[in-house]
Amino acid sequence: MVDRLANSEANTRRINIVENCFGTAGQPLTIPGRVLIGEGVLTKLCRKKPKARQFFLFNDILVYGNIVIQKKKYNKQHIIPLENVTIDSIKDEGDLRNGWLIKTPTKSFAVYAATATEKSEWMNHINKCVTDLLSKSGKTPSNEHAAVWVPDSEATVCMRCQKAKFTPVNRRHHCRKCGFVVCGPCSEKRFLLPSQSSKPVRICDFCYDLLSTGDMATCQPTRSDSYSQSLKSTLNDVSDDDDDDDSSD
Repeated sequence: MVDRLANSEANTRRINIVENCFGTAGQPLTIPGRVLIGEGVLTKLCRKKPKARQFFLFNDILVYGNIVIQKKKYNKQHIIPLENVTIDSIKDEGDLRNGWLIKTPTKSFAVYAATATEKSEWMNHINKCVTDLLSKSGKTPSNEHAAVWVPDSEATVCMRCQKAKFTPVNRRHHCRKCGFVVCGPCSEKRFLLPSQSSKPVRICDFCYDLLSTGDMATCQPTRSDSYSQSLKSTLNDVSDDDDDDDSSD
């Protein structure tokens, strides 16, 4: 089915519409063999609070962006190669329902659909696209993925020392290895994580010690089952801060 659509005028037209919605700020999306599988609005759990994002699933990439005018204009385009993606379902917890983790070596985050049916359809289509890509390329699924950041609202004190309270002066920081919210003194060190950056990035002292001794796996928390429990109050966060803060501490 995908192969038949690849060179169809309807598929080319749909992709052109997506390109136009992102405008000059977005990357070109039309390449030979690329097919737009589907699109929809998902709630992405950002650092500050959950926010609606427009997602587009292609047969080789996942694209998402901020909604400026629904179906007309989007910005802050993100492109994720599907061959690096793994997904894990998240158990429902309170207001956080129908969610799953999208995990890649460079960035990982949680998204939530409006219904269980939508969640199932998204996960099935993503898994099929990933499986087809890996089958054609002969590559193996990626075992490495970036940590999912714990939202700011879930930590009133440093998650490592359990002492430092966060204030407008004592800022929150995120360890790029474990995703924990930590204070400045607990995250003064930098370490090179090539999959995330070409420069050394901020990590907590705990992860630094483990990485320095080669015990890298211990730093990586597993959140596929318990993630929603630790985030159950974020939907009530009223912060007005914009988007993901990808480059901030």
